[in-house]
Amino acid sequence: MDGRLMAAPTWTSDELAAWMRPQLARVESALEQWVGTGAPASLAEAMRYAVLDGGKRLRPLLVLAAARAAGSDSAPAWLHDAALRAACGVELIHAYSLVHDDMPCMDNDVLRRGKPTVHVRFGEAGALLAGDALQAQAFELIAPLDGAAVAVPAQVQARLVALLARGAGACGMAGGQAIDLASVGQRLDEAQLREMHRLKTGALLQASVEMGAACAGELPSAAAHGLRDFGAAIGLAFQVVDDVLDVTADSATLGKTAGKDAAADKPTYVALLGLDGARAEADRLLAQALAALDASGLADTAALAALARMVVARDR
Repeated sequence: MDGRLMAAPTWTSDELAAWMRPQLARVESALEQWVGTGAPASLAEAMRYAVLDGGKRLRPLLVLAAARAAGSDSAPAWLHDAALRAACGVELIHAYSLVHDDMPCMDNDVLRRGKPTVHVRFGEAGALLAGDALQAQAFELIAPLDGAAVAVPAQVQARLVALLARGAGACGMAGGQAIDLASVGQRLDEAQLREMHRLKTGALLQASVEMGAACAGELPSAAAHGLRDFGAAIGLAFQVVDDVLDVTADSATLGKTAGKDAAADKPTYVALLGLDGARAEADRLLAQALAALDASGLADTAALAALARMVVARDR
């Protein structure tokens, strides 16, 4: 691998776990408090079923780790509230996308996070509405009308909303999903496959990093570009590893139906590069991500670097 791979700060797995525990506890507590609040009982139940009691929470962790990297000892007190709201907001967008992706009109899957998918449990109309409501609540958490986040400057709230909308919309996740659906049974070249996954999966992961950085306000150009490039590389690496796991792990391990991509004749990195080639590509992207952290000039990037290594190590 690139000799710069070890330039980024290194945490042991125990150090990463020690940092993750309180972060995950904060996110779970906030989601438990916020998801479905005020919704009709049946809708709230479906929303909470889709979000709570499952999921790796990688995107919230990336938000919080990026906010940590971009912050400083003089960071304003509201940074932590902004980062928590952004972390929960991006997780709600991710959850809504899974609800809709699993429906019969999309990927038609019956298993997610080790339990029946939302449309299996609540019906197609219930799943559609739950996804719609989760998407809307994501933005409401970041810029609430009730003044709950009043200490967070309006320009920071607006930037967080814009970053999340871009990562989730036609030029991000939704656009990538459209390409994916149109590509079933086709053979994409590497550039086409990279673009599809950059949008479908990578855009929201990149947005998570950029949102965390935005919580700290304006950053020096090198820091902003370094975090953006890190997010892009690790977002694509995540999908490469997902493609590997789809053919190497079982459904119980994945928490979703294994082998779905191959069965549906979808273009994947494994289909294009082979198993060894896909793993080598994940390693290359990890090296690229860590080099971007090094180039950012930020001192406290250990959490981001450890999360990047964790993403690729899922296949090891």
